[in-house]
Amino acid sequence: MKKLIALALSTAPVAALAAPAAGAPSPWQLPIMLVAFFGIFWLMVWRPQSKRAKEHKNLISALSKGDEVLTSAGIAGKVTKVTDDYIQVEVAANTVLSFQKNAVTATLPKGTIKSI
Repeated sequence: MKKLIALALSTAPVAALAAPAAGAPSPWQLPIMLVAFFGIFWLMVWRPQSKRAKEHKNLISALSKGDEVLTSAGIAGKVTKVTDDYIQVEVAANTVLSFQKNAVTATLPKGTIKSI
């Protein structure tokens, strides 16, 4: 019995030292993974979002009287007045609503409102 315990104790440190050396990770593994994660995040989230924001900014700056627009609330109408931050939209005869420019989600082709 004593010989078995002595044998187990004498080989345990050798096995403990040999196991981690075989599976040691590369020091470059973490930086490569971080760069890959940032690249995927940039391609799938950041770039498309900034592209949409730029398009929306161009849409808002190009608004003018007579444009037919669709708001984020789903209201379609014709722009009657444009100021720095607000627009007035005629949604029906003698019915004009004021909206912030940021509420406009799209411009519609001319004649769309009459066809609705």
